[in-house]
Amino acid sequence: MSNSPLYYAKILLFGEYGIISNSNALSIPFSSFYGSFGFMTKGFETLEQIESNKHIAEYAKYLQTLEINDEFFTKFDFERLNKHIKEGLYFNSSIPQGFGVGSSGALVAAVYDTYANNKIDPDTTLSQENLPLLKKQLAIMESYFHGKSSGMDPLICYLKIPVLLSSSNSLNPIQLPESGNSSAAIFLINSGVPGKTQSMVSIFMEKMKNEGFRRLLKNQFIKYNDTCIDAFLKGEIKVFFKNLKKLSSWVLTHFTPMIPENLIELWEKGLATNEYYLKLCGSGGGGFVLGFAPDYEKAHKTLAPYNPQIIFRL
Repeated sequence: MSNSPLYYAKILLFGEYGIISNSNALSIPFSSFYGSFGFMTKGFETLEQIESNKHIAEYAKYLQTLEINDEFFTKFDFERLNKHIKEGLYFNSSIPQGFGVGSSGALVAAVYDTYANNKIDPDTTLSQENLPLLKKQLAIMESYFHGKSSGMDPLICYLKIPVLLSSSNSLNPIQLPESGNSSAAIFLINSGVPGKTQSMVSIFMEKMKNEGFRRLLKNQFIKYNDTCIDAFLKGEIKVFFKNLKKLSSWVLTHFTPMIPENLIELWEKGLATNEYYLKLCGSGGGGFVLGFAPDYEKAHKTLAPYNPQIIFRL
């Protein structure tokens, strides 16, 4: 498939778990990782390409079982999709699987964009009214991979722009503050092990059965989360880092099982020194964690062994 579009990874800057309980969420595309469709060359197929082709074939069968109704109105060109699968279609992706950066979301976005007959096109038919409908369609499509999906990941991978989801469930494409030349930075750290989305979500849902925990989540976690988003978008750096520390500390106390074990000490050190603060990137249990440093060059001395990757300069 020549000139196949690229579908970027995504990063949920804020909103993990809180998004289930009506917090705000801010998600952005991340172009350092991406995927695109291609066709295997006969006689030169790689094992990875063959596995991807089988995976897409299984996914296509799942999509064909979805009932077309008012809730899911997307219609696919299955004749063309199945023809392409037989011809060696595969998804060539650099997005690591199970690391919280949207590997399944990118594939869902690619299938929707390439094979949906009545897609909502971001360049021609996207509007404030049908944006939630697009998110809902993509959520149903991604449920194949996770059992349940908010639709945010494939939405970001498809639109390729930052999106703010408010607690009232309104969706707004936004512009991020201009990346500045200050010493502050947002970065990623790789835990080295894949995350465990379903088991982590199960732990969270079990915690949610406790009324005291629900109260803490609403009065503290969601408050810190929403204030961080607001301060970040307004460029209020002092307010941002003040609440970020509270958020990082709260997660360490209440979401310990979600933090990769090999990063707990680093997490604690950031809170103790105020050189940087860490937070979950997705459901946790492994994958990437997000880091925020008021003075990145200073923090880098501690972070260097973990090979941090800067994603945004404040």
